[in-house]
Amino acid sequence: MRVSLILLIGMLTTHSISAQLMQSFVHKGEWGVSAGLGHYFGDLNNTAAIDRPKIAGGAFFRKQFNPYISLRVFGNFTRLGYSDRYSTNSTQQRRNLSFNTNVFEAGISGEFNFFLFNPQFEEHSFTPYVGLGVSVFNFDPYAFLNNTKYFLRPLGTEGQGSPLYPDRKIYSPMALAFPLTLGYKHAINARTNIFGEITYRFTNTDYLDDVSTTFAPDAFPPLPNGNPSIGFLLQDRSYETGVPIGIRGRQRGNSTQKDAFFTFQIGVSFNISSYRCPE
Repeated sequence: MRVSLILLIGMLTTHSISAQLMQSFVHKGEWGVSAGLGHYFGDLNNTAAIDRPKIAGGAFFRKQFNPYISLRVFGNFTRLGYSDRYSTNSTQQRRNLSFNTNVFEAGISGEFNFFLFNPQFEEHSFTPYVGLGVSVFNFDPYAFLNNTKYFLRPLGTEGQGSPLYPDRKIYSPMALAFPLTLGYKHAINARTNIFGEITYRFTNTDYLDDVSTTFAPDAFPPLPNGNPSIGFLLQDRSYETGVPIGIRGRQRGNSTQKDAFFTFQIGVSFNISSYRCPE
């Protein structure tokens, strides 16, 4: 009886000390960097194929309000691009459009840890997490013609800015995204974590790839010397695969669905902790 009582008192004392230690070490946040791959989905990749990833990287600061809830401020760079040549659809292959763009993004995201996370203690050193936020990003799609790089937005490849299409305005190089993140992090020691995460971004633009509505070849009159303009040559490149298909009003893209992109990144973060005297 006496032994059992001693064991019980010992267990309660150990638990009390452990609880006091948990209250003493406060995980206040993290800052970190990451690198990985990004991929685009849109009018040139409308089957959600994942076969042409490009580089991505970022940095962030995370403010931890409690072991479960945090707020992250982040910045990312993602390179995106695709081509109709990668499609298995013969119509898209004939259309023969392509683009690349650099995406610079800044945003804020609320996050939730599924497990209690406190890197000071091994039993609480890992957790999956989910995040939802909003960001603003800059993009400027471009393509190559005869090994020369041309930015597509100023050309108005679908008649944007042309008096023949007064309802088509030149689109903004700035857009909004709504990033949804699923990740996992593990503290390798009290100061340092490693993590991996996938972030899918819904956007409010359909011009990430410079493709949205219908062909507008009449918006590009010939040059004074009779040669076609650069805009004309880039708005419909089906002439490179056969007879041109880009007649006025024919579908060039799907304006009912916005473009999107995602990133998969792995990284390292560094904990910001403090010590609080137990009450």
